[in-house]
Amino acid sequence: MSDYKDIIRVIVVSFIITLILGPLLIPALKRLKVGQSIRKEGPKTHYKKSGTPTMGGIIIVIALLITVLTTGLFNQDMKVLILSTIGFGLIGFIDDFIKVVLKRSLGLKAYQKLIGQIALAVILAVYQSNNSILGTKIIVPFINGTIDLGMLYVPFIAFVVVATVNSANLTDGLDGLASGVTLIILSFFSLIALNMGMNSVAIFSAALGGACLGFLKHNSYPAKVFMGDTGSMALGGAVAGIAVLLNLPLIIPIVCGIYFAEALSVIIQVTSFKLTGKRVFLMSPLHHHFEQKGWKETKVVTVFWIVTVVLCLIGVYSLS
Repeated sequence: MSDYKDIIRVIVVSFIITLILGPLLIPALKRLKVGQSIRKEGPKTHYKKSGTPTMGGIIIVIALLITVLTTGLFNQDMKVLILSTIGFGLIGFIDDFIKVVLKRSLGLKAYQKLIGQIALAVILAVYQSNNSILGTKIIVPFINGTIDLGMLYVPFIAFVVVATVNSANLTDGLDGLASGVTLIILSFFSLIALNMGMNSVAIFSAALGGACLGFLKHNSYPAKVFMGDTGSMALGGAVAGIAVLLNLPLIIPIVCGIYFAEALSVIIQVTSFKLTGKRVFLMSPLHHHFEQKGWKETKVVTVFWIVTVVLCLIGVYSLS
């Protein structure tokens, strides 16, 4: 049975491993010349970031694996969460590899990403529907009840998972933004999982949270390394997997509100431009809009962190 001491221990171990891995792997990424290219239409303040090593999500994933494999809680749920994290992270890694190593700017084609993402999401949904004590039921926040989705469970969960992964990917655009927001979200899930008696999920969430905390040492402004799609998709896959195993997919739009605000801003921007030729935002995703309004990068990141803390508190209230 895990308790808060176990959670703290796991966070510290993962944090220290990430701190150690950074100075070892970041120079290696530099030698491999896997530098980030900055889009010309992006904020001018980002031009100086060109060449900063990317694919740093490898650091997070390695720290996570070392930590969870030594906890003694390597059960079926843990295996599924690792599959979700590494599976989505691998899609991101291939995309990064094509873009920064093979120098093909577009990376994987959209349909190629979607095929892999949907396959992983369906595996996650089928596993949970067959192994959860709730079956195809999911918990509804605020009403302390459940709803049985029946045949709609698998397609609904698959949609939520794919949406979460891609939203997390869009959030990774400023130094420390995705890693900091996800750290807060994982802290929420770790506490909720512990309260629900889902010990392996709580430990996994804590381990990944500790890795995100350690990664901030290397990724906060000015970033020495970016996580790349390798990291952002791995984090999105982990968060989605955790929510599904806790039967809480409906909590994602609340606690992951920043993820979805970022994704929604892109959808609104593209739709508006195609239909009317006008843009709603100065630039999308949303964090770039605030930069264009004159906010410093560090201010945008701090505000988005604070908003995520508030959203997670609302999430706690919704389940009380």
